[in-house]
Amino acid sequence: MRKYEIMIIVSPDVDDRQVNGEIERPFEAFKKAGGTVDNVDVWGRRRLAYDIQKKSEGIYAVLGVTAEPAVVSELNRQYTLNERVMRTKVIRPDLHA
Repeated sequence: MRKYEIMIIVSPDVDDRQVNGEIERPFEAFKKAGGTVDNVDVWGRRRLAYDIQKKSEGIYAVLGVTAEPAVVSELNRQYTLNERVMRTKVIRPDLHA
C-alpha cells in the first residue's frame, strides 16, 4: 500500500453544492478494491494558468489516498471518464519531497 495525492479540476459549470458528489462518486468501488481515502481538500474555484476545454477557471480538489498502484490507476480512470472532471494528476508525495 502506497500513499498518493490526486489533484482534480472539476468543470466550473458544476454547481458548488454538487462538487463533493462528483469527487466522491467513484469512492465506493475504490474502497471495495482495498483503497482508503485519507482526506479530501476542496480548494474551490481558481483561475487556470491556461484554458482547458475553453474554460478559464476550474474547481480544484486534492485527495489523499492509500492503495495499491493498480487501484489508484482505476480511480484515476474513473475520474477521466467523468465529463465534469476536466483534468487529473496523480503523484506520490514521498517521491517528490
